[in-house]
Amino acid sequence: MPTTSDFEHMLRGAALRVTRPRLAVLSAVHDHPHSDTGSIIGLVRDDVGEVSHQAVYDVLRALTAAGLVRCIEPPGSVARYEARVGDNHHHVVCRSCGAIADVDCAVGEMPCLTPSEDHGFAIDEAEVIYRGRCPECVAARG
Repeated sequence: MPTTSDFEHMLRGAALRVTRPRLAVLSAVHDHPHSDTGSIIGLVRDDVGEVSHQAVYDVLRALTAAGLVRCIEPPGSVARYEARVGDNHHHVVCRSCGAIADVDCAVGEMPCLTPSEDHGFAIDEAEVIYRGRCPECVAARG
């Protein structure tokens, strides 16, 4: 688990000023992968006290643009954030409770899926969302 010093180094390495809100957001995303903005706001407020919604949105935007966090938007869900960046992994989403877990690429290099037609695009990423029911929801259903 990264330390505050690690987060400071990450921010400086991305040419971002080190601020308490940025450290708190980065820590929240690392500690709670796949969290939505509302949850991150709550975690940041628990850590640093009062901070505006807009400040957290601005920090998330800056961290995403710098490549320190990744924003995912599973269909039918609000945007969620994770700290696992740079590896083109995918996600599995529970149809019942909405739980999300990481899934490594099945095979190949990035992108791990080659489309039948690229329409002239220089493709550098592929995103797959697997859907099903998590173990807890399967067990509860009997």
